[in-house]
Amino acid sequence: MTRETSFLQMQARTQRFTLGTPKEIKVAPDGDRVLFLRSPSGEERRHSLWQLDLATGKESVLADPAVLLADGDEELSAEERARRERSRLQASGIVGNATDAEARIVAFALSGRLYVTDALTGHTRQLDTATPVVDPRPNPTGTHVAYVSGNALRVVNVDGTDDRALAEPEGENRAYGLAEFIAAEEMGRSRGYWWSPDGQRLLVSHTDRSAVHKWHISDPANPAAEAHTVHYPAAGTPNVTVQLVVLGLDGSRVAVDWTGSEYLATVHWSAGGPPLIGVQTRDQRTMQIRAVDPDTGGTKLVHEQTDPHWVDVVAGAPAWTSGGKLVRVVAADDAYRLVVDGDEVTDLPLQVRSVLHVADDVLFTASAEDPAQVHVYRAGSGGVSRLSSVEGVSSATRAGAVTVLTSWRMAATGPEVTVLRDGEPIAKVESLAVTPSLEPKVIRLTLGERKLQGALMFPTGHEPGSGKLPVLLDPYGGPHAQRVLSSRNAYLTSQWLADQGFAVLVIDGRGTPGRGPVWEREIAFDFADVTLIDQVDGLHAAARQYPDLDLSRVGIRGWSYGGYLAALAVLRRPDVFQAAIAGAPVTDWRLYDTHYTERYLGHPDTHPEVYERNSLPADAPNLERSLMIIHGLADDNVVVAHSLRLSAALVAAGRPHTLLPLPNVTHMTPQDETTAENFLLLQTSWLKDALG
Repeated sequence: MTRETSFLQMQARTQRFTLGTPKEIKVAPDGDRVLFLRSPSGEERRHSLWQLDLATGKESVLADPAVLLADGDEELSAEERARRERSRLQASGIVGNATDAEARIVAFALSGRLYVTDALTGHTRQLDTATPVVDPRPNPTGTHVAYVSGNALRVVNVDGTDDRALAEPEGENRAYGLAEFIAAEEMGRSRGYWWSPDGQRLLVSHTDRSAVHKWHISDPANPAAEAHTVHYPAAGTPNVTVQLVVLGLDGSRVAVDWTGSEYLATVHWSAGGPPLIGVQTRDQRTMQIRAVDPDTGGTKLVHEQTDPHWVDVVAGAPAWTSGGKLVRVVAADDAYRLVVDGDEVTDLPLQVRSVLHVADDVLFTASAEDPAQVHVYRAGSGGVSRLSSVEGVSSATRAGAVTVLTSWRMAATGPEVTVLRDGEPIAKVESLAVTPSLEPKVIRLTLGERKLQGALMFPTGHEPGSGKLPVLLDPYGGPHAQRVLSSRNAYLTSQWLADQGFAVLVIDGRGTPGRGPVWEREIAFDFADVTLIDQVDGLHAAARQYPDLDLSRVGIRGWSYGGYLAALAVLRRPDVFQAAIAGAPVTDWRLYDTHYTERYLGHPDTHPEVYERNSLPADAPNLERSLMIIHGLADDNVVVAHSLRLSAALVAAGRPHTLLPLPNVTHMTPQDETTAENFLLLQTSWLKDALG
């Protein structure tokens, strides 16, 4: 077996070398303990619940699925599978957990059943509840656990007694306590209920999908199987109707009035003030922050933000500080700024990315001059200070005086997880991730007049000037995602591709995060021209710096938006691109979801010409280069109709192309080791033939 083949199999086996890394980190506010999830090795997918004793530095397993599920393998409900698909979660075992305010009572679902662990005694018990259990969460006082089962919001005492429904759905299309598709896929809101600080009430979403169009996802490889029906809110069509209710453990129920907005984007309930909700209009140009009176259900406008393009949903905001000050993130001039109690506390060059924790002060992430680096900052009475010292991509979790920093960097694979007390390192959480067999040799580039961020990789051992190389662009290229990051793991696949004989170039163009609201809004109403121009300009600028790039042999590959960009490249710029591999591409923007698509392209009834100009089937007669289209037949995010419609248009126009369907594959690429290996080997073989 060759080294490259070994790498591909190991990459699949280790879930891109992320298994064995600490996840879902929780900190006890007394500063004694850190809870986290981790698989027992870098090659095992089953995650256990662990605890780090900060007094002794000892790690121990609190709950092991191998023990808890001794009677059989894990089984997942349809609701749990959908939740994991939205979060692109591929691990098994204990993949999520929630705790009370003291981080003592830990609740998690395993194989559809509810388990509770006492982190102080180490005792884990299964509670006798309705099944399957989805998203269990203890109340802050540790006396009850709420969960969803059968689309009903239920609650049970922490000792397993008095399991009961607080709200049951009024029909098969209604649910309590679950995040709807749009919230989980596009808004970053994976939850559908929130406990009050005193643990006696819950703010609960009630969703009704009756008006949402039904789509049917079949399995052509298994014609005897029934099609899977999903309610998909495509651009211009009805959304799920979302309401809020306040439910009490005493059986009380209060409806919340927040009419006038389409989307429930964010919810926050802490001791710092009344519940806060962030609600957006359908066009996303207005975001209202409203305070909820849980006794009456009335809401009061706290702040309204408008934008001529769209108002961003920022993770962790809005929120109250412990002292009742409102924390927001706003797009002001050319920066995303942190605002506390009406005052902007950050300025250029900082671009605030997320709010991590709010107490008396605010913990947040931001990029500065280098958008490829993300650091953790603290904003408090003494101003703004940076907590992360590792040059790379960092995040954090915190309680009391203890902060846990997780940092990915170029200097090593896997994360460095450091525990700080009052800002000083006191311990580390061990990562068991496998070290890859190759090391990316990344050349960071600033390209062209727009200073595009780029990363260039040559085959290992290639000496500049030793010969021309075919070029492979490997972008995502669209909003929400960066490919150029100061993290070694981000470039592993790209380096493997380079080692097959390519100069691989990754470019982040306009619309990608980290460079401010003006940069991101450049793509408004114009996905196609703006993102494609930046790839072309970046390619030519890189070739001017490195003449080894052979501009007569240029290919491009990508997945999701990157797949759209790849197909777009050969259809509209055949003078530049000779071959493209389009994986799970959006080809007709009318088939993609409301919240994402309408944010950037407007409503299709109002802007039909925008949708036509940015979609691909009409370009089919223009294809004169090599195009491979790949799509998972079980994809419920970018449905396979996208690729089939483009393929049908190409056939009608008499344009040869390759269409590769993947049975039983969702929007995530194949995970089976052999399939994943052959999946990339097939692509590289095809590219070599296409580029000569």
